[in-house]
Amino acid sequence: MDIKVQPMGDYQTNCYIATIDGKDLIIDPGVDALRWIKTKVKNPIAILNTHGHFDHVWSNTAVKKEYNLKIYTPKDDNIMLQKDPYGMGMPPSCADVLINPDEEIELEGIKIKFHHFPGHTPGCSAIQINEHLFTGDFIFKGTIGRFDFPMSDASKMKQSINKVLKWEEDFHIYPGHGDKTTLKSEIHTLRQWEQSI
Repeated sequence: MDIKVQPMGDYQTNCYIATIDGKDLIIDPGVDALRWIKTKVKNPIAILNTHGHFDHVWSNTAVKKEYNLKIYTPKDDNIMLQKDPYGMGMPPSCADVLINPDEEIELEGIKIKFHHFPGHTPGCSAIQINEHLFTGDFIFKGTIGRFDFPMSDASKMKQSINKVLKWEEDFHIYPGHGDKTTLKSEIHTLRQWEQSI
C-alpha cells in the first residue's frame, strides 16, 4: 500500500491518500484539500472520515463533487458535518454511508475497519487498512487527542485507551496531526494518559 500525506489548513490536519491495487482512498480531506488531491489521485473510490471535526471534513463536498464519490463517516459524528458546530464557516457535507461503531466494510475488495474510540468526539474512529491505522485525533506521536471540547468526553477517552491497550498486534499509526508512529511506540504514553484521566 502506498500512503501519501499532506497537512492542510491552519491546524495542519493530515489528509491521506491510501492507494491499494491502483485504487485511492481519500482520508480526512481538510481545508483546501482538493487542490492537492487532484495532483495525486488516479482512481479515487471513496472518502473516509475518522471523525467530524471541521478541519478533517472541510473539503468533503468539494472532493465528492469532483469525483462522484461516497462519504463514509462514523454515524455519531454525522451531525458535525452538517451543522458547523464551531462556527468556522465550514462547507456542509452529508455522509452517504453512516458507519456503526467497530464496523468493517469492503470497498472494491479492500477491507476497512472503523475501530470506535470515542472521547475526542462521540464517533471518533481509527480506520484500519491492513496493518495501517489512521487514528484521526485519537492517538498522536507522543500524546493523545484533546477531550475538553464540546461533545468530548474524558471518561469515554479513558475507556478508549483501555480498549486499545488490550490489543496485542502492532500497527503503523498515521495520526490526524503530526508525524507517523507505531502502536508499540505509544504504549507507554497511552498507559500514562489512562492513569491520569
